[in-house]
Amino acid sequence: MKKTFYANGKLLITAEYLVLDGAKALALPTKFGQFLDVEKCNNQQIVWQSFDYDGTLWFEDTIDFQEISNYNKNENNNVKNTLIAILHHAYILNPDFLKLADGYKITTRLTFPKSWGLGTSSTLISTIAQWLQIDAYKLLNNSFGGSGYDIACAQNNHPIVYHLVDKEPIIESASFNPQFSEHLYFVYLNKKQNSKEAIASYRKKENDLVQIIPVINQITDSLLQTTELAVFIDLLVQHENLLSEILGIKPVKKLLFPDFNGAIKSLGAWGGDFILVAASENPTDYFVKKGHATIIRFKDMVL
Repeated sequence: MKKTFYANGKLLITAEYLVLDGAKALALPTKFGQFLDVEKCNNQQIVWQSFDYDGTLWFEDTIDFQEISNYNKNENNNVKNTLIAILHHAYILNPDFLKLADGYKITTRLTFPKSWGLGTSSTLISTIAQWLQIDAYKLLNNSFGGSGYDIACAQNNHPIVYHLVDKEPIIESASFNPQFSEHLYFVYLNKKQNSKEAIASYRKKENDLVQIIPVINQITDSLLQTTELAVFIDLLVQHENLLSEILGIKPVKKLLFPDFNGAIKSLGAWGGDFILVAASENPTDYFVKKGHATIIRFKDMVL
Protein backbone atom coordinates (compact mmCIF):
# COMPACT_ATOMS: atom_id res chain seq x y z
CA MET A 1 0.00 0.00 0.00
CA LYS A 2 1.34 3.41 -0.95
CA LYS A 3 1.72 6.09 1.71
CA THR A 4 1.95 9.74 0.71
CA PHE A 5 3.44 12.64 2.68
CA TYR A 6 3.55 16.36 1.85
CA ALA A 7 5.49 19.44 2.99
CA ASN A 8 5.15 23.15 2.16
CA GLY A 9 7.78 25.27 0.50
CA LYS A 10 9.11 28.41 2.22
CA LEU A 11 10.01 32.06 1.85
CA LEU A 12 12.04 33.99 4.44
CA ILE A 13 10.84 37.59 4.51
CA THR A 14 12.98 39.04 7.31
CA ALA A 15 16.10 38.24 9.34
CA GLU A 16 17.92 36.29 6.64
CA TYR A 17 21.25 35.06 8.06
CA LEU A 18 20.52 36.73 11.42
CA VAL A 19 17.87 34.11 12.19
CA LEU A 20 20.82 31.79 12.79
CA ASP A 21 21.79 33.96 15.74
CA GLY A 22 18.37 34.38 17.34
CA ALA A 23 16.73 37.19 15.37
CA LYS A 24 12.96 37.03 14.88
CA ALA A 25 12.14 36.08 11.29
CA LEU A 26 8.89 36.42 9.40
CA ALA A 27 8.56 33.28 7.28
CA LEU A 28 5.81 32.29 4.87
CA PRO A 29 4.81 28.76 3.84
CA THR A 30 4.02 28.63 0.13
CA LYS A 31 1.24 27.05 -1.89
CA PHE A 32 3.99 25.07 -3.59
CA GLY A 33 5.67 22.07 -1.98
CA GLN A 34 6.73 18.46 -2.40
CA PHE A 35 5.10 15.03 -2.10
CA LEU A 36 6.86 11.85 -1.05
CA ASP A 37 5.30 8.49 -1.93
CA VAL A 38 6.49 5.30 -0.20
CA GLU A 39 5.73 1.73 -1.31
CA LYS A 40 7.10 -1.58 -0.09
CA CYS A 41 9.70 -3.29 -2.23
CA ASN A 42 12.38 -5.97 -1.73
CA ASN A 43 16.08 -6.83 -2.15
CA GLN A 44 17.13 -4.62 0.79
CA GLN A 45 17.16 -1.59 -1.49
CA ILE A 46 15.50 1.75 -1.97
CA VAL A 47 14.48 2.40 -5.57
CA TRP A 48 14.32 6.19 -5.74
CA GLN A 49 12.82 8.50 -8.35
CA SER A 50 12.47 12.29 -8.14
CA PHE A 51 10.21 14.27 -10.46
CA ASP A 52 10.17 17.99 -11.16
CA TYR A 53 6.93 19.99 -11.22
CA ASP A 54 6.33 19.21 -14.91
CA GLY A 55 6.74 15.45 -14.51
CA THR A 56 10.34 15.42 -15.70
CA LEU A 57 12.44 12.74 -14.02
CA TRP A 58 15.47 14.63 -12.65
CA PHE A 59 16.98 11.96 -10.41
CA GLU A 60 16.83 8.16 -10.36
CA ASP A 61 18.98 5.61 -8.56
CA THR A 62 18.97 2.50 -6.40
CA ILE A 63 20.44 2.63 -2.91
CA ASP A 64 21.31 -0.49 -0.95
CA PHE A 65 20.36 -0.55 2.72
CA GLN A 66 24.02 -1.17 3.54
CA GLU A 67 25.03 2.08 1.84
CA ILE A 68 22.73 3.91 4.24
CA SER A 69 23.62 2.14 7.47
CA ASN A 70 27.38 2.16 6.79
CA TYR A 71 27.56 5.63 5.25
CA ASN A 72 30.93 7.34 5.52
CA LYS A 73 30.94 11.09 5.11
CA ASN A 74 32.87 12.34 2.10
CA GLU A 75 33.22 15.52 0.09
CA ASN A 76 31.31 14.23 -2.92
CA ASN A 77 28.25 16.48 -2.99
CA ASN A 78 26.31 14.80 -5.77
CA VAL A 79 22.60 14.11 -5.40
CA LYS A 80 22.94 10.46 -4.45
CA ASN A 81 25.57 11.11 -1.80
CA THR A 82 23.49 13.90 -0.27
CA LEU A 83 20.42 11.67 -0.24
CA ILE A 84 22.32 8.82 1.40
CA ALA A 85 23.58 11.25 4.06
CA ILE A 86 20.02 12.33 4.90
CA LEU A 87 18.80 8.72 4.99
CA HIS A 88 21.76 7.70 7.16
CA HIS A 89 20.91 10.33 9.77
CA ALA A 90 17.27 9.26 9.55
CA TYR A 91 18.45 5.69 10.18
CA ILE A 92 20.32 6.80 13.29
CA LEU A 93 17.11 8.37 14.60
CA ASN A 94 14.96 5.36 13.64
CA PRO A 95 16.98 2.21 12.80
CA ASP A 96 13.81 0.12 12.40
CA PHE A 97 13.09 1.65 9.02
CA LEU A 98 15.87 -0.52 7.60
CA LYS A 99 15.98 -3.35 10.13
CA LEU A 100 12.30 -4.22 9.82
CA ALA A 101 11.87 -3.70 6.07
CA ASP A 102 12.57 -5.64 2.89
CA GLY A 103 12.89 -2.58 0.68
CA TYR A 104 11.16 0.56 -0.54
CA LYS A 105 10.16 2.31 -3.72
CA ILE A 106 10.18 6.05 -3.07
CA THR A 107 8.97 8.77 -5.39
CA THR A 108 9.22 12.52 -4.76
CA ARG A 109 7.10 15.03 -6.69
CA LEU A 110 7.72 18.76 -6.63
CA THR A 111 4.89 21.18 -7.36
CA PHE A 112 7.37 23.96 -8.18
CA PRO A 113 10.46 24.04 -10.42
CA LYS A 114 13.37 22.76 -8.33
CA SER A 115 15.46 25.75 -9.48
CA TRP A 116 13.15 28.15 -7.63
CA GLY A 117 14.73 27.67 -4.23
CA LEU A 118 11.46 27.22 -2.36
CA GLY A 119 12.79 24.31 -0.32
CA THR A 120 13.60 21.18 -2.32
CA SER A 121 15.79 19.97 0.55
CA SER A 122 13.67 21.15 3.48
CA THR A 123 10.50 19.62 2.05
CA LEU A 124 12.38 16.36 1.49
CA ILE A 125 13.67 16.32 5.06
CA SER A 126 10.21 17.13 6.39
CA THR A 127 8.49 14.38 4.42
CA ILE A 128 11.13 11.81 5.37
CA ALA A 129 10.66 12.81 9.01
CA GLN A 130 6.89 12.39 8.68
CA TRP A 131 7.32 8.97 7.10
CA LEU A 132 9.73 7.70 9.75
CA GLN A 133 8.10 9.55 12.66
CA ILE A 134 11.29 11.31 13.68
CA ASP A 135 12.12 14.90 14.61
CA ALA A 136 12.58 16.91 11.41
CA TYR A 137 14.67 19.55 13.21
CA LYS A 138 17.11 16.92 14.46
CA LEU A 139 17.31 15.42 10.99
CA LEU A 140 18.05 18.87 9.53
CA ASN A 141 20.69 19.67 12.16
CA ASN A 142 22.43 16.35 11.69
CA SER A 143 22.46 16.51 7.89
CA PHE A 144 22.26 19.99 6.32
CA GLY A 145 22.27 22.33 9.28
CA GLY A 146 20.60 25.73 9.27
CA SER A 147 18.17 27.68 11.43
CA GLY A 148 15.20 25.38 10.83
CA TYR A 149 12.76 28.08 9.73
CA ASP A 150 12.24 26.14 6.49
CA ILE A 151 11.20 23.04 8.46
CA ALA A 152 8.74 25.20 10.41
CA CYS A 153 7.25 26.43 7.13
CA ALA A 154 7.07 22.86 5.84
CA GLN A 155 5.00 21.89 8.87
CA ASN A 156 2.72 24.94 9.24
CA ASN A 157 -0.06 26.16 6.97
CA HIS A 158 0.10 29.82 8.00
CA PRO A 159 2.66 32.61 8.32
CA ILE A 160 4.99 32.29 11.29
CA VAL A 161 7.46 34.28 13.34
CA TYR A 162 10.44 32.03 13.97
CA HIS A 163 13.46 32.40 16.20
CA LEU A 164 15.96 30.32 18.12
CA VAL A 165 16.40 30.36 21.89
CA ASP A 166 19.38 28.33 23.06
CA LYS A 167 19.34 26.72 19.60
CA GLU A 168 15.76 25.51 20.13
CA PRO A 169 13.08 26.64 17.64
CA ILE A 170 10.32 28.95 18.84
CA ILE A 171 7.41 29.14 16.39
CA GLU A 172 4.59 31.67 16.72
CA SER A 173 1.58 31.90 14.43
CA ALA A 174 1.45 35.24 12.66
CA SER A 175 -1.30 37.12 10.89
CA PHE A 176 0.20 38.39 7.66
CA ASN A 177 -2.28 39.14 4.89
CA PRO A 178 -1.82 42.88 4.47
CA GLN A 179 -4.55 45.06 3.01
CA PHE A 180 -2.12 46.06 0.29
CA SER A 181 -1.17 42.49 -0.67
CA GLU A 182 -2.25 43.15 -4.26
CA HIS A 183 0.82 45.38 -4.46
CA LEU A 184 3.21 42.59 -3.43
CA TYR A 185 4.91 40.29 -5.93
CA PHE A 186 7.58 37.60 -5.92
CA VAL A 187 10.02 37.75 -8.85
CA TYR A 188 12.43 34.95 -9.71
CA LEU A 189 15.95 36.09 -10.51
CA ASN A 190 16.74 33.07 -12.72
CA LYS A 191 19.68 32.22 -10.49
CA LYS A 192 19.87 29.45 -7.90
CA GLN A 193 21.71 30.39 -4.73
CA ASN A 194 23.62 27.91 -2.57
CA SER A 195 22.37 28.45 0.99
CA LYS A 196 25.23 26.54 2.59
CA GLU A 197 27.84 28.72 0.90
CA ALA A 198 25.92 31.90 1.75
CA ILE A 199 25.71 30.93 5.43
CA ALA A 200 29.43 30.09 5.51
CA SER A 201 30.21 33.53 4.06
CA TYR A 202 27.99 35.22 6.67
CA ARG A 203 29.77 33.35 9.46
CA LYS A 204 33.08 34.88 8.37
CA LYS A 205 31.76 38.39 8.96
CA GLU A 206 32.33 40.08 12.29
CA ASN A 207 29.26 42.02 13.38
CA ASP A 208 27.89 43.48 16.60
CA LEU A 209 24.79 41.28 16.75
CA VAL A 210 23.80 42.56 20.19
CA GLN A 211 22.86 45.89 18.60
CA ILE A 212 21.71 44.59 15.21
CA ILE A 213 19.26 41.86 16.24
CA PRO A 214 16.87 44.13 18.20
CA VAL A 215 16.59 46.39 15.16
CA ILE A 216 15.74 43.44 12.92
CA ASN A 217 13.20 42.23 15.49
CA GLN A 218 11.53 45.64 15.47
CA ILE A 219 11.35 45.65 11.67
CA THR A 220 9.77 42.18 11.72
CA ASP A 221 7.16 43.33 14.26
CA SER A 222 6.44 46.52 12.33
CA LEU A 223 5.99 44.68 9.02
CA LEU A 224 3.32 42.54 10.67
CA GLN A 225 1.51 45.54 12.12
CA THR A 226 1.52 48.15 9.38
CA THR A 227 -1.57 48.73 7.23
CA GLU A 228 0.09 51.19 4.85
CA LEU A 229 2.03 50.26 1.73
CA ALA A 230 4.33 53.29 2.04
CA VAL A 231 5.35 52.27 5.57
CA PHE A 232 5.85 48.68 4.44
CA ILE A 233 8.12 49.84 1.60
CA ASP A 234 10.15 52.00 3.99
CA LEU A 235 10.63 49.03 6.34
CA LEU A 236 11.84 46.82 3.48
CA VAL A 237 14.37 49.46 2.47
CA GLN A 238 15.59 49.76 6.06
CA HIS A 239 16.04 46.00 6.27
CA GLU A 240 17.91 45.82 2.95
CA ASN A 241 20.25 48.63 3.90
CA LEU A 242 21.03 47.09 7.28
CA LEU A 243 21.77 43.65 5.82
CA SER A 244 23.82 45.30 3.07
CA GLU A 245 26.10 46.80 5.73
CA ILE A 246 26.35 43.49 7.60
CA LEU A 247 27.13 41.38 4.53
CA GLY A 248 29.20 43.92 2.65
CA ILE A 249 27.01 43.37 -0.42
CA LYS A 250 25.02 45.95 -2.37
CA PRO A 251 21.22 45.53 -2.19
CA VAL A 252 19.76 43.80 -5.22
CA LYS A 253 17.86 46.94 -6.25
CA LYS A 254 21.08 48.96 -6.49
CA LEU A 255 22.81 46.14 -8.33
CA LEU A 256 20.17 45.14 -10.86
CA PHE A 257 17.16 47.46 -10.78
CA PRO A 258 18.28 50.97 -9.76
CA ASP A 259 15.56 52.65 -11.85
CA PHE A 260 12.68 50.66 -10.34
CA ASN A 261 9.93 52.68 -8.69
CA GLY A 262 9.23 50.68 -5.54
CA ALA A 263 10.96 48.48 -2.98
CA ILE A 264 12.87 45.29 -3.73
CA LYS A 265 13.99 42.94 -1.00
CA SER A 266 16.19 39.86 -1.20
CA LEU A 267 14.71 36.73 0.35
CA GLY A 268 16.82 34.06 2.02
CA ALA A 269 20.37 33.84 0.68
CA TRP A 270 21.28 37.07 -1.09
CA GLY A 271 22.01 36.88 -4.79
CA GLY A 272 19.53 34.34 -6.07
CA ASP A 273 16.11 32.74 -6.03
CA PHE A 274 13.15 35.09 -5.39
CA ILE A 275 12.91 38.73 -4.45
CA LEU A 276 9.95 40.46 -2.83
CA VAL A 277 8.69 43.45 -4.80
CA ALA A 278 6.39 46.12 -3.34
CA ALA A 279 5.07 48.69 -5.77
CA SER A 280 2.02 50.90 -6.18
CA GLU A 281 1.72 49.87 -9.85
CA ASN A 282 1.91 46.41 -11.41
CA PRO A 283 5.64 45.80 -12.09
CA THR A 284 5.20 42.89 -14.52
CA ASP A 285 6.19 44.78 -17.69
CA TYR A 286 9.28 46.22 -16.00
CA PHE A 287 10.64 42.86 -14.91
CA VAL A 288 9.74 41.06 -18.13
CA LYS A 289 11.75 43.66 -20.05
CA LYS A 290 14.63 42.97 -17.67
CA GLY A 291 14.46 39.27 -18.53
CA HIS A 292 12.58 38.06 -15.45
CA ALA A 293 9.35 36.49 -16.63
CA THR A 294 8.46 34.54 -13.47
CA ILE A 295 6.36 37.01 -11.46
CA ILE A 296 3.96 35.59 -8.90
CA ARG A 297 1.37 37.59 -7.02
CA PHE A 298 1.31 37.40 -3.23
CA LYS A 299 -2.05 35.61 -3.13
CA ASP A 300 -0.82 32.99 -5.63
CA MET A 301 2.36 32.23 -3.67
CA VAL A 302 1.58 32.43 0.04
CA LEU A 303 -0.38 29.71 1.76
